[in-house]
Amino acid sequence: MLLQGLVKGALRFNRSSVSNIFFRGYAAHVQRPAPDFCGMAVVDGQFKEIKLKDYAGKYLVLFFYPLDFTFVCPTELIAFSDRIDEFRKEGVEVVGVSTDSHFSHLAWINTPRKEGGLGGLNYPLLADYQKQITRDYGILKEDLGVALRGLFIINPEGIVRQITINDLPVGRSVDEVLRLVRAFQFTDKHGEGNCCGIILLVLFCPYHLAFFYIYVMIVFKPFVFSFETT
Repeated sequence: MLLQGLVKGALRFNRSSVSNIFFRGYAAHVQRPAPDFCGMAVVDGQFKEIKLKDYAGKYLVLFFYPLDFTFVCPTELIAFSDRIDEFRKEGVEVVGVSTDSHFSHLAWINTPRKEGGLGGLNYPLLADYQKQITRDYGILKEDLGVALRGLFIINPEGIVRQITINDLPVGRSVDEVLRLVRAFQFTDKHGEGNCCGIILLVLFCPYHLAFFYIYVMIVFKPFVFSFETT
Protein backbone atom coordinates (compact mmCIF):
# COMPACT_ATOMS: atom_id res chain seq x y z
CA MET A 1 0.00 0.00 0.00
CA LEU A 2 2.86 2.36 0.82
CA LEU A 3 4.55 1.65 -2.52
CA GLN A 4 1.28 2.18 -4.35
CA GLY A 5 0.85 5.55 -2.65
CA LEU A 6 4.36 6.62 -3.62
CA VAL A 7 3.74 5.65 -7.25
CA LYS A 8 0.50 7.63 -7.35
CA GLY A 9 2.24 10.60 -5.81
CA ALA A 10 5.03 10.41 -8.38
CA LEU A 11 2.50 10.32 -11.21
CA ARG A 12 0.84 13.44 -9.88
CA PHE A 13 4.24 15.17 -9.71
CA ASN A 14 4.20 15.98 -13.44
CA ARG A 15 5.88 18.62 -15.54
CA SER A 16 3.30 21.21 -14.57
CA SER A 17 4.03 20.61 -10.90
CA VAL A 18 7.76 21.00 -11.47
CA SER A 19 7.17 24.23 -13.40
CA ASN A 20 4.96 25.66 -10.70
CA ILE A 21 7.46 24.83 -7.95
CA PHE A 22 10.35 26.28 -9.98
CA PHE A 23 8.65 29.55 -10.81
CA ARG A 24 7.21 29.99 -7.32
CA GLY A 25 10.72 29.80 -5.94
CA TYR A 26 13.01 32.59 -4.95
CA ALA A 27 14.00 34.01 -8.32
CA ALA A 28 12.38 36.26 -10.90
CA HIS A 29 11.89 34.92 -14.42
CA VAL A 30 10.99 36.60 -17.68
CA GLN A 31 7.31 36.13 -18.65
CA ARG A 32 6.42 35.22 -15.06
CA PRO A 33 4.89 37.33 -12.28
CA ALA A 34 7.44 39.41 -10.43
CA PRO A 35 8.08 38.30 -6.84
CA ASP A 36 5.97 40.40 -4.53
CA PHE A 37 7.71 42.82 -2.21
CA CYS A 38 6.82 45.14 0.62
CA GLY A 39 9.22 47.21 2.70
CA MET A 40 10.22 50.55 4.15
CA ALA A 41 11.56 53.07 1.68
CA VAL A 42 12.71 56.66 1.61
CA VAL A 43 10.25 58.59 -0.55
CA ASP A 44 10.69 62.34 -0.95
CA GLY A 45 12.83 62.42 2.19
CA GLN A 46 10.29 60.54 4.32
CA PHE A 47 9.98 56.95 5.49
CA LYS A 48 7.12 55.19 3.72
CA GLU A 49 6.13 51.56 3.19
CA ILE A 50 5.91 50.63 -0.47
CA LYS A 51 4.92 47.41 -2.21
CA LEU A 52 4.81 45.99 -5.71
CA LYS A 53 1.03 46.49 -5.92
CA ASP A 54 1.55 50.25 -5.63
CA TYR A 55 2.86 50.18 -9.19
CA ALA A 56 0.07 48.15 -10.79
CA GLY A 57 -0.94 49.67 -14.10
CA LYS A 58 2.50 51.14 -14.79
CA TYR A 59 5.83 49.89 -15.99
CA LEU A 60 8.32 49.59 -13.15
CA VAL A 61 12.11 49.61 -13.32
CA LEU A 62 13.27 47.85 -10.15
CA PHE A 63 17.03 47.93 -9.79
CA PHE A 64 19.32 46.61 -7.07
CA TYR A 65 22.75 47.84 -6.04
CA PRO A 66 25.22 46.51 -3.42
CA LEU A 67 25.65 49.19 -0.75
CA ASP A 68 25.12 52.81 0.20
CA PHE A 69 28.18 55.07 0.44
CA THR A 70 30.16 53.19 -2.22
CA PHE A 71 31.84 54.45 -5.39
CA VAL A 72 29.94 53.07 -8.39
CA CYS A 73 26.50 53.13 -6.79
CA PRO A 74 25.99 56.90 -6.51
CA THR A 75 26.80 57.52 -10.17
CA GLU A 76 24.05 55.27 -11.51
CA LEU A 77 21.53 56.23 -8.81
CA ILE A 78 22.10 59.88 -9.59
CA ALA A 79 21.86 59.19 -13.33
CA PHE A 80 18.42 57.61 -12.86
CA SER A 81 17.37 60.47 -10.58
CA ASP A 82 18.49 63.20 -12.97
CA ARG A 83 16.50 61.63 -15.80
CA ILE A 84 13.42 60.52 -13.88
CA ASP A 85 11.21 62.87 -15.91
CA GLU A 86 12.05 60.91 -19.06
CA PHE A 87 10.81 57.73 -17.39
CA ARG A 88 7.65 59.30 -16.00
CA LYS A 89 6.87 60.87 -19.36
CA GLU A 90 6.61 57.28 -20.61
CA GLY A 91 4.47 56.25 -17.63
CA VAL A 92 7.36 54.40 -15.98
CA GLU A 93 8.33 54.42 -12.30
CA VAL A 94 11.77 53.65 -10.87
CA VAL A 95 12.64 52.06 -7.51
CA GLY A 96 16.14 51.41 -6.18
CA VAL A 97 16.88 48.64 -3.67
CA SER A 98 19.80 47.57 -1.50
CA THR A 99 20.28 45.54 1.66
CA ASP A 100 21.00 48.67 3.69
CA SER A 101 18.51 50.00 6.25
CA HIS A 102 16.15 52.87 5.49
CA PHE A 103 18.13 54.94 8.00
CA SER A 104 21.27 54.42 5.92
CA HIS A 105 19.32 55.32 2.78
CA LEU A 106 18.13 58.58 4.29
CA ALA A 107 21.62 59.51 5.49
CA TRP A 108 23.05 58.83 2.03
CA ILE A 109 20.31 60.80 0.30
CA ASN A 110 20.89 63.77 2.60
CA THR A 111 24.66 63.74 2.09
CA PRO A 112 25.81 66.25 -0.56
CA ARG A 113 27.08 64.81 -3.82
CA LYS A 114 30.48 66.43 -3.40
CA GLU A 115 30.86 64.39 -0.20
CA GLY A 116 29.94 61.08 -1.82
CA GLY A 117 26.20 61.29 -1.17
CA LEU A 118 23.19 61.46 -3.44
CA GLY A 119 22.20 65.02 -2.60
CA GLY A 120 18.50 64.19 -2.90
CA LEU A 121 16.71 61.54 -4.93
CA ASN A 122 13.67 61.71 -7.21
CA TYR A 123 12.43 58.14 -6.77
CA PRO A 124 11.95 55.73 -3.84
CA LEU A 125 14.91 53.95 -2.29
CA LEU A 126 13.73 50.68 -0.78
CA ALA A 127 15.46 49.07 2.21
CA ASP A 128 15.89 45.29 2.19
CA TYR A 129 17.71 44.93 5.49
CA GLN A 130 16.42 41.37 5.99
CA LYS A 131 17.62 40.54 2.44
CA GLN A 132 14.39 38.74 1.58
CA ILE A 133 13.50 40.83 -1.46
CA THR A 134 17.00 40.47 -2.89
CA ARG A 135 16.88 36.74 -2.25
CA ASP A 136 13.43 36.44 -3.83
CA TYR A 137 14.72 38.09 -6.99
CA GLY A 138 17.66 35.67 -7.09
CA ILE A 139 20.51 38.18 -6.91
CA LEU A 140 21.68 37.98 -3.30
CA LYS A 141 25.42 37.36 -2.96
CA GLU A 142 25.09 35.28 0.17
CA ASP A 143 28.73 35.40 1.25
CA LEU A 144 28.73 39.21 1.34
CA GLY A 145 25.07 39.77 2.13
CA VAL A 146 24.68 42.29 -0.70
CA ALA A 147 22.81 42.41 -3.98
CA LEU A 148 24.36 41.99 -7.39
CA ARG A 149 23.50 44.78 -9.79
CA GLY A 150 20.21 43.34 -10.99
CA LEU A 151 17.63 45.31 -12.95
CA PHE A 152 14.10 44.12 -13.64
CA ILE A 153 11.58 45.68 -16.00
CA ILE A 154 8.07 44.80 -14.82
CA ASN A 155 5.01 45.55 -16.94
CA PRO A 156 1.67 47.03 -15.75
CA GLU A 157 0.32 43.52 -15.12
CA GLY A 158 3.23 42.67 -12.81
CA ILE A 159 4.99 40.41 -15.32
CA VAL A 160 8.79 40.48 -15.63
CA ARG A 161 9.71 41.51 -19.17
CA GLN A 162 13.48 41.89 -18.89
CA ILE A 163 16.30 41.01 -16.51
CA THR A 164 19.84 42.36 -16.44
CA ILE A 165 22.35 41.21 -13.82
CA ASN A 166 25.79 42.78 -13.64
CA ASP A 167 28.71 41.88 -11.43
CA LEU A 168 29.48 44.32 -8.63
CA PRO A 169 31.97 46.69 -10.33
CA VAL A 170 29.85 47.73 -13.34
CA GLY A 171 26.70 49.86 -13.30
CA ARG A 172 23.77 50.12 -15.70
CA SER A 173 23.10 52.45 -18.64
CA VAL A 174 20.07 54.71 -18.25
CA ASP A 175 19.89 55.11 -22.04
CA GLU A 176 19.67 51.35 -22.50
CA VAL A 177 16.99 50.99 -19.83
CA LEU A 178 14.90 53.69 -21.49
CA ARG A 179 15.35 52.03 -24.87
CA LEU A 180 14.19 48.68 -23.52
CA VAL A 181 11.14 50.11 -21.77
CA ARG A 182 10.09 52.02 -24.88
CA ALA A 183 10.59 48.91 -26.99
CA PHE A 184 8.36 46.83 -24.72
CA GLN A 185 5.72 49.55 -24.68
CA PHE A 186 5.84 49.72 -28.47
CA THR A 187 5.37 45.98 -28.87
CA ASP A 188 2.60 46.03 -26.27
CA LYS A 189 0.75 48.46 -28.51
CA HIS A 190 1.70 47.30 -32.00
CA GLY A 191 2.69 43.67 -31.55
CA GLU A 192 5.96 41.97 -32.34
CA GLY A 193 8.12 43.11 -35.22
CA ASN A 194 7.05 41.58 -38.55
CA CYS A 195 9.98 40.69 -40.79
CA CYS A 196 7.64 39.87 -43.72
CA GLY A 197 6.22 43.38 -43.56
CA ILE A 198 9.73 44.83 -43.64
CA ILE A 199 10.61 42.75 -46.72
CA LEU A 200 7.46 43.87 -48.54
CA LEU A 201 8.21 47.48 -47.63
CA VAL A 202 11.68 47.17 -49.14
CA LEU A 203 10.41 45.45 -52.29
CA PHE A 204 7.60 47.86 -53.09
CA CYS A 205 9.12 51.17 -52.05
CA PRO A 206 11.80 52.33 -54.53
CA TYR A 207 13.40 54.70 -52.03
CA HIS A 208 13.77 51.98 -49.41
CA LEU A 209 15.04 49.62 -52.09
CA ALA A 210 17.73 52.12 -53.06
CA PHE A 211 18.84 52.56 -49.45
CA PHE A 212 18.82 48.79 -48.98
CA TYR A 213 21.04 48.34 -52.07
CA ILE A 214 23.50 50.96 -50.81
CA TYR A 215 23.60 49.31 -47.39
CA VAL A 216 24.29 45.88 -48.93
CA MET A 217 27.06 47.26 -51.13
CA ILE A 218 28.74 49.03 -48.21
CA VAL A 219 28.52 46.10 -45.83
CA PHE A 220 29.04 43.12 -48.10
CA LYS A 221 31.11 44.38 -51.06
CA PRO A 222 34.45 44.09 -49.19
CA PHE A 223 33.69 40.45 -48.43
CA VAL A 224 32.66 39.71 -52.03
CA PHE A 225 35.78 41.47 -53.37
CA SER A 226 38.09 39.55 -51.05
CA PHE A 227 36.40 36.30 -52.07
CA GLU A 228 36.85 37.02 -55.79
CA THR A 229 40.54 37.84 -55.43
CA THR A 230 41.42 34.68 -53.52
